[in-house]
Amino acid sequence: MPRNDVSGKAKRVNRAMAKFMWLGLNARGELRQYDLIATQRTDATQEARQQAATMGVQLVEIRKTGRAATQTLRQRMSFTGLFRKTSFNLSLFAAELLALLRAGLALTEVLDTLVERQREATSVTISDGSRHVLSGLLRFMQQGKSFSSALAAYPEQFPTLFVAMMAASEQTGEMSEALARYLHYHEQISLVRQKLISASLYPGMLLLTGGTVALFLICFLAPRFGHVYEGMTNAELPTMSRGLIALGLFVSDHIIASTVFLTACIAGSFAVAVRPATRQQCLGWIASVAWIGDVMKLMQMGRFYRSTAMLLQGGVPVLTSLEMTRDLLPAERQTALARSMLRISEGKALSESLHREALLTPIALRLLKAGERNGQIAGMLEQAALFHEREIAQWVERFVRLVEPTLMLVMGIGIGLIVVLLYLPIFDLAGSLQ
Repeated sequence: MPRNDVSGKAKRVNRAMAKFMWLGLNARGELRQYDLIATQRTDATQEARQQAATMGVQLVEIRKTGRAATQTLRQRMSFTGLFRKTSFNLSLFAAELLALLRAGLALTEVLDTLVERQREATSVTISDGSRHVLSGLLRFMQQGKSFSSALAAYPEQFPTLFVAMMAASEQTGEMSEALARYLHYHEQISLVRQKLISASLYPGMLLLTGGTVALFLICFLAPRFGHVYEGMTNAELPTMSRGLIALGLFVSDHIIASTVFLTACIAGSFAVAVRPATRQQCLGWIASVAWIGDVMKLMQMGRFYRSTAMLLQGGVPVLTSLEMTRDLLPAERQTALARSMLRISEGKALSESLHREALLTPIALRLLKAGERNGQIAGMLEQAALFHEREIAQWVERFVRLVEPTLMLVMGIGIGLIVVLLYLPIFDLAGSLQ
């Protein structure tokens, strides 16, 4: 067989193989990560179950790794994920689960109660996606599977952080406490998202209103002024006025084509904007601005600290917690975190390892060192996250106070310039008549 054929066949085999990662819970309640190679997910699931049975480990979750899976997870946990919602309300599910567990119901009884409530609820209050998920969870539990394994079967609805906390709580018997911690975590993250949405709502409305008024002036008033000026032979139009009126006349004469073109531009811009690569590139440009990039870094680090603290409080080991929160960081800091994890596995202190790779702010470094001395690492990381979230909130308030009047000034100047350009020939004509 020719050598080129052999190498080509080997390349095709390598492309067919994919790398998978599965999480397992050992007898000491530690969540560990294991890797394997398989051609498809069914083979990987079977192999992971065999490995778990051989090692005496409980299989919690299995997912495909590599570039595609990493991009999907990064999109789900990135900065833009702050603005995205799914049809399944995880916070409501966790709150209902916590309330019923504290009332003394068993876990299967809780799920059965939630499914029964959905059957009696109207389609307006309960989405189809929520019905499907809860029914599936109950079915998995009735088949004898663990709650964390049932949650892992729905990765779109239940993030890895939530699955890991539930897996650890199954070993410690503190599921209610784990749910309460997750609800607190979700509440703090939601506060940041709500502040950002509130801060961007008013400027967005200003831009929309100003753009609509400008389009009205150009498409409706400018053509009418153009027809008036056609009969005024003594009126000499300024260059900018001639250009504005010509644009208005063109739009008026080709109204259908102009409408189609404008709609296509808006739809194309939206289609490009929703692409993950475009969003990441835009975020990269925004981060290159010093005074905005620093705040984005604080936001990323704050989420990283809070998520790690939540997992540590739930009983997840340090290295596993860092591995699970790695995708909350940008690509360059993920590499730095991998180096930090290597030092931690060699026995180095957590604060020293993270600080060496610039993964700790000065405040977080001091708090983490204090936590290592008194055994409150998770609490200190949470305090660092809270400190930075307050900084972000103060920055957002200052930013809104600056941007709102600036936008109003720019729109006022722009709309006023259009009006002046339309009326300027009339002013000149009135002056010549006097």
